Amino acid sequence: RTVLTEQMAGDVAIVAYFGAESAVLLHLVASVDPSIPVIFLDTGKHFPETLAYRDQLAARLGLTNLRIVTPDAETIAKKDETGLRWSYDPDGCCEIRKVIPLEKAMAGFDASLTGRKAFQASTRNALPRFEVDAAGKLKINPLADWTKADLDAYFTEHDLPPHPLVAEGYLSIGCAPCTNKVKPGEDARSGRWAGWDKTECGIHTPVADGDPDQPMF
Repeated sequence: RTVLTEQMAGDVAIVAYFGAESAVLLHLVASVDPSIPVIFLDTGKHFPETLAYRDQLAARLGLTNLRIVTPDAETIAKKDETGLRWSYDPDGCCEIRKVIPLEKAMAGFDASLTGRKAFQASTRNALPRFEVDAAGKLKINPLADWTKADLDAYFTEHDLPPHPLVAEGYLSIGCAPCTNKVKPGEDARSGRWAGWDKTECGIHTPVADGDPDQPMF
């Protein structure tokens, strides 16, 4: 972390969802510096298993700077009073429950570390190691070229606990209403927003959708 902070990225935080594969990146970083800020977006729609796994993993890895970020209560009351916006406007739901809260949480940081991998979906197959997001902040994807076999081997080598829903067929785990089980042969993220023309929540969109005038490393 010292190298990243002083020579390259500035103040860095991990954006972690404590999903199917989150333990790998968290273990890697915690083995170097368990005090690195870890931002968890508590959307109010997570599976109970995810919240329990978050607490279990944070304790297991000795994470000392877990920051639980929640949506603005007044905004939710105005724009999602019934709590059902996910069912008719998933983009709008992600905006108020994920995108805006994360923007505020990242205001004091220069860069973020994510656990995204290229193999997770066809829309991520060209995932770069470094990119710049819409706010002009550096985003680092250290596991970009890791395979599923690499992840499985790491889990085994370090005896990391799996997310309890993985065994039930959930290979990419987000908010409960918008996450389904994955069928054999499908992309790991195919269970996310099934039935919608949507593959990302909006917090991992490169600046200007790949504007050639912006650096992508």
